[in-house]
Amino acid sequence: MFETHRPRLVRLAYRMVGTMPEAEDIVQDAWIRWERTESRDIRDAGAYLRRTVARLCLDHLKSARTRRETYFGSWLPEPILDEGMNDDLREDHLTLTLMLALERLSPLERAAFLLHDVFDTPMPDIAEALGRDAAAIRQLASRARKHVRDSRPRFPLEKTEGERIAKAFFDAAKSGDADALRGLLSDAVIARSDGGGRVAAFPNPVYGADRVTRLFEGIHRKFGGAETELIRLTTIDGLPGFISRDPEGVLQTVAFEIIDGRIVSIFITRNPDKMTVVARALN
Repeated sequence: MFETHRPRLVRLAYRMVGTMPEAEDIVQDAWIRWERTESRDIRDAGAYLRRTVARLCLDHLKSARTRRETYFGSWLPEPILDEGMNDDLREDHLTLTLMLALERLSPLERAAFLLHDVFDTPMPDIAEALGRDAAAIRQLASRARKHVRDSRPRFPLEKTEGERIAKAFFDAAKSGDADALRGLLSDAVIARSDGGGRVAAFPNPVYGADRVTRLFEGIHRKFGGAETELIRLTTIDGLPGFISRDPEGVLQTVAFEIIDGRIVSIFITRNPDKMTVVARALN
């Protein structure tokens, strides 16, 4: 019975903690607890398991918050390729941008929003899982909903347009064409890079089109004529982007938030600890 619920539980845990290996570990812990219970006495196995996973995620996030405070540079969720998502994950419509919005919520707000708005869990079950009364849960979910709503794109982006802009960015960055690069960027663009202290990455967000352009010009000058390999144009957690391998052999994903035809956010994930799912998808 547990295995029928596993995909949805992994989906919940991933949306809560932001990395797939940690999500899978949490669900495995839930399975161990399930095996120790008198499961035949549980009337709604799905609700029981969602409550268990939510509690485990909250415990995990307490320690994760401390680790995030000492994390080197920008922290980004582990990239998940849309073609590698199960149908449940794809139907969430939670893009990488929205997952970062969830990161700015308290763990309880995040759990209340995900359980209620994404997983259609009844309020009494959420209240039991989170140890709060139903009125408090409604308030938590409402605050989270407003925050996420403010972060949603106003207009959906056609896949072909996203691929065109992603490819144009790759070509401009690879060739060092500053004018072409600048023309793709919103004036208020923000670039973030997550190397986790494991590989080279710029440690702080870079703000503004001029600074972002100079950043990629500098990267081009550093490597000179060395080739960056474009592996695949793809969709990463709902955003257009690509997978590439830099001249030093580091595998990375680059995802873009695009509004009105201009790039407003660039998310570069290079931390090898977060590339295992992507690497697996390429094999």
